Amino acid sequence: MKYYSPLLLLFLITTSLVSAQQKQITLEDIWNGSFRTERMESLHSMANGQEYSVLDVNRQTKSTSIDIYDYKTLSKVKTLVSSSDLAEVNYFSNYTFSEDETKVLLATNVESIFRRSTLGTYFVFDVATKKVTAISDEKIQEPTFSPDGTKVAYGLNNNLFVKDLKTGETTKITSDGVDNKIINGITDWVYEEEFAFVRAFEWNAASNKIAFIRFDESNVPEFSMDVYGTDLYPTQNVFKYPKAGEANSVVSLHVFDLEKNKTSEVTLNKSYSDFYIPRIKWTNESNVLSAQYMNRHQNVLDLWMIDASAMSSKLVLTDTDDAYVDVTDNLTFLEDNSFIWTSEKDGYNHIYHYKKDGTLINQITSGNWEVTSYYGFDKQTKKIFYQSVENGSINRDVYSIGLNGKNKTRLSKEEGTNSAAFSADFTYFINTYSSATTPPLYTLNNSKSGKVLKVIKDNKALSTQLAAYDISKKEFSTLKVNGNDLNMWMIKPSNFDASKSYPMLMYQYSGPGSQSVSNSWLAANDYWYEMLAQKGYIVVCVDGRGTGYKGAAFKKSTQKELGKYELEDQIAAAKQLGDLSYIDKERIGIWGWSFGGFMSSNAIFKGNDVFKMAIAVAPVTSWRFYDSIYTERYMTTPQENASGYDENSPINHVDKLKGDFLLVHGTGDDNVHVQNSMQMIEALIQANKQFEWMIYPDNNHGIYGGNTRLHLYTKMTNFLDETLGDKIN
Repeated sequence: MKYYSPLLLLFLITTSLVSAQQKQITLEDIWNGSFRTERMESLHSMANGQEYSVLDVNRQTKSTSIDIYDYKTLSKVKTLVSSSDLAEVNYFSNYTFSEDETKVLLATNVESIFRRSTLGTYFVFDVATKKVTAISDEKIQEPTFSPDGTKVAYGLNNNLFVKDLKTGETTKITSDGVDNKIINGITDWVYEEEFAFVRAFEWNAASNKIAFIRFDESNVPEFSMDVYGTDLYPTQNVFKYPKAGEANSVVSLHVFDLEKNKTSEVTLNKSYSDFYIPRIKWTNESNVLSAQYMNRHQNVLDLWMIDASAMSSKLVLTDTDDAYVDVTDNLTFLEDNSFIWTSEKDGYNHIYHYKKDGTLINQITSGNWEVTSYYGFDKQTKKIFYQSVENGSINRDVYSIGLNGKNKTRLSKEEGTNSAAFSADFTYFINTYSSATTPPLYTLNNSKSGKVLKVIKDNKALSTQLAAYDISKKEFSTLKVNGNDLNMWMIKPSNFDASKSYPMLMYQYSGPGSQSVSNSWLAANDYWYEMLAQKGYIVVCVDGRGTGYKGAAFKKSTQKELGKYELEDQIAAAKQLGDLSYIDKERIGIWGWSFGGFMSSNAIFKGNDVFKMAIAVAPVTSWRFYDSIYTERYMTTPQENASGYDENSPINHVDKLKGDFLLVHGTGDDNVHVQNSMQMIEALIQANKQFEWMIYPDNNHGIYGGNTRLHLYTKMTNFLDETLGDKIN
């Protein structure tokens, strides 16, 4: 099969985009799903390594199915199960196989709790008998098959339960769970948000033990949010939220033995008393549990091996850093229980191989570049598969390398963003590729050479559709600012004329380790920037100090001073760009969301001679208001670093406001509380500063649902036009 480079195809499309200029992007186009991309939903490689499953949705019958496809031919082999054939299940939104793939967990009626946590009704589908069994009559959390597929463990009302699928009996493992006090096996709010996991329990390989983390929230201060709803009286959402410097949950690690019906607590001889347990994972030995413990400052991460039979423990590895140590999911145990680990200890994130006692065998990857994803280890070929930015920090490529660190092979070929989903036996991988000019392209690739075998999805329909619109090219470059080469993109009007002068809007996020300048396909905001370019704006984004994928020193240079160096870079970049002949330095604006709202607020205050307007959506206005894990990772506690907190807080600089300022927040934001905006509003009022603000009732940090996003972006567009766009040529 002859394969044409998507870059070549999109070059032809992009050329026509620039010349055609037929249709104008509207806010309605952006937020009604007109530019939605085709994706592969819930992709799972079957154990045989030759087939994969996906979740398919039939919008006509309003049913869902798990369909099995052959890797080699990409043809559908069969439909494993369809909701249209199940009397008990009208529709399911996700699925999980048991290890032997004889059973499937079907998720229905799923509702969100916070960012990652959900409640849902779950059924077990038996592949052989086609029988469907409800796990519980109530909505539950995080149901998980035992490795032998005979049981399911789950969380309900802050306790853990196990359902025996053979007998139908349910065992209650814990009984002390109490709302806003004790949680067993499910993370508290701050762990979920900042350590990015919800299920805090794990089965061992023999399916006879469950390790779980217990959270005692008793001393954690409560936060309350009014929920206005539509009734005569509002209600309240009250939950435990540890702000910086306040009490965290007291966490403990426990092991439940199903055969003995007994729970034992793990005790360790640690050098610190205030700690986190951000990860637990059983090794291949059914009685050996690994647990990662971290001190409150998060600059010491210890890996312990725990014998769950003798309840003895051994510290095998300690990772330390002057700033902080990142927690990942990359720990992988090989057949001999040696393990793969990633660390920034040489200044860049790389892959290491250790013996099971923690003795270093070798550093597998090295260089002045970052490993961005670890995909796994093929025991047959002794190869490691990973993703990195070796081909430029705004790009992602897929690589293989020997366990000995030799014979590295670049498997992805196109410049842009590549990510891989490997078959269970590592024979194939499905590569998802995109760039700023190429929508997501799904291809089947050979994992030995990276050769493209077949195209699965190419989003050609979207490319054809966009050819009718006035689209500008996103131009990538670097900007020398404060001694660093900062990544930047710029979008100009398609009819750009260098002899004219344009207003400029800067977007930034700037949070630690983040990236806003990447060679990847358009997100919703990119279409908004394209719309603004149509109207005559130049839109720019610069990733300054503190952002990711350029080494630990660059990322951690903002330690203890969040908002100081990041702001210096945005101000310097704006001044430098304002000196360009085609940018009107009197009409420069900036906007951001969350950490970006914190930044744009500081920019309009501290950079009042540069920025004429700013929009801040859901901003942190003082790090004293934000949660303990995130904030203390970068700032330590307010008690230790009061000046770092206060000198960089927008609240303390409202008297410097000269330009136009729009402040936006949702009252149901459980993450960055509306308290942040309310306190800054009061500070602005007392400083007698005029500004605009918009409150979205009961909306969370994402501010979406119904027409909410459309309303928000209409508000922001109008504000831009009123403050920067009055002299657009």
